[in-house]
Amino acid sequence: MPYNPDEATWAALLSACNNLRNIDIGIRVAGHLLSLTPEDPSTYILLFNTYASAAMWESVSKVRRLMADMEVRRKPGYSCIVLGKESQVFLAGETSHPEKDEIFGLLKELDAEMKRRGYIPYTSSVLHDLEQQEKERHRFWHSERLAVAYGLLKGIPETVLHIVKNLRVCGDCHTVLKFVCVIVKREIVVRDANRYHHLKDGKCSCNNFW
Repeated sequence: MPYNPDEATWAALLSACNNLRNIDIGIRVAGHLLSLTPEDPSTYILLFNTYASAAMWESVSKVRRLMADMEVRRKPGYSCIVLGKESQVFLAGETSHPEKDEIFGLLKELDAEMKRRGYIPYTSSVLHDLEQQEKERHRFWHSERLAVAYGLLKGIPETVLHIVKNLRVCGDCHTVLKFVCVIVKREIVVRDANRYHHLKDGKCSCNNFW
């Protein structure tokens, strides 16, 4: 490179390592990034997910302890969807929404249809001491899924769904959104902490790198 890479460049490389399951390089990149920005929780989360996807649970525990020692706290995830003059914000794991039954019912229907079409939940980065069914339920309540379901229930048919998320979309939710846009024949645009994702016909504008 004609210049020294900054924190954003190292973070993009770490994200790519995580997506491609390149554990060895990912660990080296994370170590360098942690030396540059030891207070940034996103680096720890990516390193956590890298170890978890490789089932390196002892290393996962070390990252947890390091985060505790450094007093690193991850921001709570939330997604906002705007429908005309109305906007709704959903927190990850939210179960208090007045229309939660309708939202949950639609998510269950979409989940069943996705599995019929070949979807396999990617749950490796969810806590390893949970049963598989509980891991899937944990992913089920991510805020962007809640926002999409609400948009499908309340939005104008055939319009594009626009969602803003304060954190990076996880790999499993990214896959889910690609399936959903095909099933419901709708375009979905998500602005997460890294980039825009324009999902259409089962593909995303990010080409699975974000």
